[in-house]
Amino acid sequence: MATPGRSAAEVFARADELLRNVLGYDAVCWHTADPSTGLVTSVVSNDLSMAGFREAVRMEVWHEDIASFAAIRRGGIRAETLSRATGGRPERAMRFREQLAPAGFGDELRMVFDTQGGRWGCAAFMRGREHGPFLARQRDLADVAARHIGNALRACHAAPTWALPVDQAPAMMILGPSNGLVAADQRAQRLLADLADDSSAALSVPTAFAMVSEHARRAASGVLAAQVPIRVRTGDGRWFVLHASLVDGLADGHVGVVASPASPAETMPLYLAAFGLTGREQEVALQAIRGCDTREIARLLAMTPYTVQDHLKAVFTKAGVTSRRALIARIVQGELPPE
Repeated sequence: MATPGRSAAEVFARADELLRNVLGYDAVCWHTADPSTGLVTSVVSNDLSMAGFREAVRMEVWHEDIASFAAIRRGGIRAETLSRATGGRPERAMRFREQLAPAGFGDELRMVFDTQGGRWGCAAFMRGREHGPFLARQRDLADVAARHIGNALRACHAAPTWALPVDQAPAMMILGPSNGLVAADQRAQRLLADLADDSSAALSVPTAFAMVSEHARRAASGVLAAQVPIRVRTGDGRWFVLHASLVDGLADGHVGVVASPASPAETMPLYLAAFGLTGREQEVALQAIRGCDTREIARLLAMTPYTVQDHLKAVFTKAGVTSRRALIARIVQGELPPE
C-alpha cells in the first residue's frame, strides 16, 4: 500500500478491502488530514449519506466528545472503540445519541493514521446494533493497521510537485451561516473543483473549507480555542493554506475564507514529515535549517551535542543528503524525498 504515487482514495479503497471482514464493520468514513495539525481536510465514504455531515463537522469542532480523534491522539494510541471508552455505555457520547444510534449503529471504532511525525488522516468505522460491540482483538488489530495506513498516506505526499504555483495570488470566497458557498472568485472556483470530495454535494464546499469556517466561528463565539489555519494539498501536489474570518462579526453569520499558496516556510514541516523524520528529528532539522550550529541546537533543545549529531545523521540518511547545505537546498527547491 505504501507505493509512492498512489492517491489517498486508492489507499482507502485497498484498506477497506483488507479490513472490512476482519474488523467486522458495516460502514466507514475515511478522512485525510493536515499533516501538521491533524485537522480533517476531506471525507470519503461509499456507505454513508452525507446529509448529516454538516452537523458532524460542527460536532467535531465545537464539542469535546468521548473518543474523539483528538482524544485518541492525546491517549497515545491509534485506535479506540466507543464501547470501551464509555465503559459499555456508548450513550454517554453525544455523537452516539445524535448520529450513530438514530442511524442504527451500536458501536464505533476510530483510528488515527499518525506515523513518522505526521498526522496523515483518520477514519471512523461503524457497526450495526445487531452485531454487538467491536471486540478487543479487533481494536488491537486496528491499532496496528493504523500505522501502516499512515505510512501509505505519507507515501502519497511523495508524489507530483511541491513547487509554488506560477500564479501565487490568493483565492477568496464567502460562506453563508450553514457554510454554503455564497460567492467565490475564479481562483477559488478552480480550487473548490480541484478539492471536491464526498461532502461537497451536501455542504456545497469541500470538507476543509467547512472545517476552517467552523473553527473561525468557534473562536469568535467566546469559547477558549485557538484558531489555526488548515493546509490542503491539491491533486497535482500543490499546497494551500486556508484562513477564515467572520465577515459580520457573528458566529452564525458569513465567513470569508482565503486560500493562499503555501510558502516554503509553511511547507517545510510537511517536507520533513514526508521524509519520515520523527518529531525530535524534525526539531533538530528545523534548527539546522535556521542556521544553528550543533552547540546551539543542543542548548535550544536541551540535549547533548553528541545526541544532536546522531539525530542529524538520521535526518541526512532519511532525506538522502550528506550535509546541512544539501538538506536546505532539497527543501527550498522543492525536491522530492527519496523513495
